[in-house]
Amino acid sequence: MLVAIPIGLWIFSLICDLVYRFGSTNPNWQVVAWYTLVGGILGALIAAVPGFIDMLSLPWPTKRIALIHMTINLTIVALYVVNAYIRKRAGGVPDAAVWLSVISILMLTVSGWLGGKLVYVHGVAVDTPPESSDVTDVRFR
Repeated sequence: MLVAIPIGLWIFSLICDLVYRFGSTNPNWQVVAWYTLVGGILGALIAAVPGFIDMLSLPWPTKRIALIHMTINLTIVALYVVNAYIRKRAGGVPDAAVWLSVISILMLTVSGWLGGKLVYVHGVAVDTPPESSDVTDVRFR
């Protein structure tokens, strides 16, 4: 569940940037975009810890997918750190920062697809219910 936090924060950061850029003149949109961007960075670093631990226990074919997923995610975090630096240095939201957010969200889409493949195809971090033969069939009459 930890992965939903940075994803939501980063998407909302981009939305705030776009609202400010294409409509609103209220500077609060920039402030919210900044805090959601930084919150996403912190949330992603926290979510990376259990993800890395899960990755260590995987067999090789699945671990390969997990390594690609992790590499993309760490690249996204690095792009957002650069994004935050650009914003802080410029004192606003330059075009480069918005483009970095767009590129990062596109990369996040690819990473999310790989994460879904890890969970739904390979069953990573999924508790499977016991076999039906292990459960005694009890019928009430």
